[in-house]
Amino acid sequence: MAYLDNIAVFVRVVELGNLSAAGRDMRISPAVASNRIKELEKHLGVRLFNRTTRQLMPTEHGTVFYSGAKQVLEAITEAEAAVSALSGQPRGTIRVTAPLGLGRRLVASGIPDFHDKYPDIEVRLRLSDHNVDIMKEGIDVAFRLGIIEDSSLRMRGIMECERVLVAAPKYLEARGEPIEPQELIGKKHDCLMLRYSGAREYVWTLQTPTGPQKFEVHGPYDTDDGDVLTGWALSGRGIINKPRFEVEPFIRDRRLQVILTGTPPTPVQFAAVYPHKKLQDPKVRLLLDFMAERCQRLIKDILAGK
Repeated sequence: MAYLDNIAVFVRVVELGNLSAAGRDMRISPAVASNRIKELEKHLGVRLFNRTTRQLMPTEHGTVFYSGAKQVLEAITEAEAAVSALSGQPRGTIRVTAPLGLGRRLVASGIPDFHDKYPDIEVRLRLSDHNVDIMKEGIDVAFRLGIIEDSSLRMRGIMECERVLVAAPKYLEARGEPIEPQELIGKKHDCLMLRYSGAREYVWTLQTPTGPQKFEVHGPYDTDDGDVLTGWALSGRGIINKPRFEVEPFIRDRRLQVILTGTPPTPVQFAAVYPHKKLQDPKVRLLLDFMAERCQRLIKDILAGK
């Protein structure tokens, strides 16, 4: 087991790029993670990493060993999943990721309830508005809002979510309420956008009488945190494009106003994505079923004002 533990640490260090991140992920200290890598290097008689001030990069030997080590761990995980399916007692760890706002509102609150129901399953949740590479980082399930383009992943749709353009009343009083989507182009209005490395949505797609149309909107600043966008809009700094359930409470109390209701943004798909083989894992299926039902219910309650 010690050797397998060392291999598991090595794989996570390769995937996450440094000892501290791997240690946090595996709930061990960086010192323990470092010692396990040293034990593995001693056993193999080679150096597995080139160490820089910021990152550990696998050597040629490390790259070769990673490929085989990954397969070994995956085979063990699949064998454990098969046993769990037979025994009816799923156990193990699930790594989950979700966008910040959606994760805080819908996913995070359900993790303790899921664990209460399945106490032998550990869930490690990572929230980020960045597009996490779930294959590279060993994520089991990613909850996402938007278009899923990676053909190496499977998708379970949870629900289609209405999106709206909203702004604070004081912004609209100062800048005027746009009547046509074309008014969003140029610098007449400040359109605040979610941007981060690897992001694809640099335009707003609105539903027009002639079909969906893309508009290259402009804003004086942007962010990689969706809740920051909402905060800016609430303070009267611009227009945002959001799933309605995220801003419905502010619409209801009139802190935000829906605009361009005749040409709303196209809906966004709320879905869970996961590697193909993960569907065979009973604990992953249980999490998907649990969260899909819970998130659908919570979104409907938010939109109903409950």
